Amino acid sequence: MNRIFEWATWLFDPLNQFYEHENVHRKISVLLVIFFIFSLVVIELKRRQLLPGVLAQVVPANHFYAIGGAFTVILVLEVISLIFVLPCSFSRSVGKQFEILSLILMRNAFKELSHFQEPVTFAGNEQGVLHILSDGFGAVVIFGLLGVYYLLQGRGGDKGDNIEDLYSFVAAKKGIALLLLAAFLFMGIRSLYGTVLGGRHGDFFHDFYTLLIITDILLVLVAQCFHPTFFAVFRNSGFALSTMIIRFALVAPVYYNVLLGLAAIGLAILMHLISMFLFPER
Repeated sequence: MNRIFEWATWLFDPLNQFYEHENVHRKISVLLVIFFIFSLVVIELKRRQLLPGVLAQVVPANHFYAIGGAFTVILVLEVISLIFVLPCSFSRSVGKQFEILSLILMRNAFKELSHFQEPVTFAGNEQGVLHILSDGFGAVVIFGLLGVYYLLQGRGGDKGDNIEDLYSFVAAKKGIALLLLAAFLFMGIRSLYGTVLGGRHGDFFHDFYTLLIITDILLVLVAQCFHPTFFAVFRNSGFALSTMIIRFALVAPVYYNVLLGLAAIGLAILMHLISMFLFPER
């Protein structure tokens, strides 16, 4: 088992160091700007009927699709960051999932624009405007509550990870993170392949969140192997429940998705408050 832990650490640490390097983030940001401008140019060529027939069938004719594409890339980067955060504290990885939820809601608000005709008008788009307001304000409120969540996390610490054999526990989580990264890359490539072929496919972020729920439960069970106390198990299970509610928020219709997102982060904040004030020594 120690050999497996060593291999997981040997593989994970260089990948994490490379991805979190400041220069890498700067280069990715520049590439994102280039991608956005390139998408706008290609869409404009499609509107002017200057693209070849095969390519013209794949490229949308609405400029607002470029915004959705840019936000999709941002989400991919945030999900990769989430995977690298998994070996950290359980509550920190849950907080990262709320960051992704707020970004998904914001992306949904911009994606709603793809249903509008150009130039944009209010008449005939009243329902779409309400959807934008719901997702946009929901994302901002969850973003604000996330600040409260991190504030409580900083004051109360993360008692759930106070484990004697910390190296083995963290190494086990690094191994799980590597498997999750491989699964995410596979799902992303499969979704991209389906998009290029023009086939039907769902939002792979939704499918990945289902995998995240399973991963969170696995992390709860792994933590129990190293810290089998009732407090730790219940606390981590409560955070895992909040991520399950996030999964429901992703597939829920407009308005309900925001309510479920608020319920999820409300549960996480409540769990922190109970841990801080009712179980301060645990």
